[in-house]
Amino acid sequence: MKNMTDNFMISFLQRFDEHPFDVKIHGKTHHIGSGNPAFVVDLKEDIEGKELLTSTSLALGEAYMKGNLEVEGDLFEALDSFLGQMDRFSTDRSKLKKLMFTSQSKKNQEKEVTSHYDIGNDFYSLWLDETMSYSCGYFKHETDTLYEAQCNKVERILEKLCLKKDMTLLDIGCGWGYLLIRAAKEYGVKGLGITLSHEQQKEFEERIEKEGLTGQIEVARMDYRELEKSGRQFDRVVSVGMLEHVGRTNYELFVRNVNSVLKPGGLLLLHYISALKEYPGDPWIRKYIFPGGMVPSLREMIHLFGEYRFYTLDVESLRRHYYKTLRCWERNFSGHRQEVEANMGTEFARMWELYLSSCAATFHNGIIDLHQILASKGVNNDLPMTRWY
Repeated sequence: MKNMTDNFMISFLQRFDEHPFDVKIHGKTHHIGSGNPAFVVDLKEDIEGKELLTSTSLALGEAYMKGNLEVEGDLFEALDSFLGQMDRFSTDRSKLKKLMFTSQSKKNQEKEVTSHYDIGNDFYSLWLDETMSYSCGYFKHETDTLYEAQCNKVERILEKLCLKKDMTLLDIGCGWGYLLIRAAKEYGVKGLGITLSHEQQKEFEERIEKEGLTGQIEVARMDYRELEKSGRQFDRVVSVGMLEHVGRTNYELFVRNVNSVLKPGGLLLLHYISALKEYPGDPWIRKYIFPGGMVPSLREMIHLFGEYRFYTLDVESLRRHYYKTLRCWERNFSGHRQEVEANMGTEFARMWELYLSSCAATFHNGIIDLHQILASKGVNNDLPMTRWY
């Protein structure tokens, strides 16, 4: 029986033979691919064949989390190799319906979002930079630090929005508030940030008071679906890293709500993780990291913009910038690994280690991308005719 299990496992792993590696299983070492092994996959416990065939990412991810699978060598390199061959993964969507197609109701999505962002500000502050920006940085120079890259990203977004004093700015999914604070201090705008996270709201409120911006900007726990009935109007709308939580059936609802609060001729900047095509997401990520998370394709968002007469002014890919951002987060997390493990447990630490490294690999391989779309609501003939940023 053990030989049958071993034979199946080796046969299954042989599909990932583009880059050579070794597999240790039950005291024996097996070579996969041609050439010197770049890393070693050490299987401490058997993984059932049916689990691998139902979801390769879920089976291997859970094995790593539990310590039943170890990687000797660089974890990122191993993941970069495997995820670069993602078309060879098995995914039986009929058996994963409950996981892959969750309710996109307001109540359920609030629960899903808070499960990720309300882990605790203390946890995120360990490996994010001083701005507490949990999104892609913008590396102007090879030597930029993570902090500099995050400041660059925020400044680039604000420049694209062509802000002027006393304009109103809405930030949908505002995080811990750095973007709105920067906009208020540098451009003199007034603004509102909305989030579903209790922890983010608490930190943002403290920052507003500390920066002396009470009355100029505010934060509210609000779902984007409540914007249409809010009666408020804004000159500019920005959303950074929030669209991934909306869900495919709600993209039109999201755009409709933005349309309802953005003034005619106003600008929208959408910054989000994107994909070449529409697919429901990765089972392991959806189960353990972003419940209900789904990556929109670039083309479906551009199509929706047209339906609401949003004129697309610019599209920029920051895929390689997100890859570099994630490598920075990896290093920061690794530097606090013992602290995370002591407070959250070994399995949690391994889960986040795997999450950060695997995301870096998927951006590196182009499985996912990061796009910024700048659009105007209707025609705007008052903007500069050439790029001003």
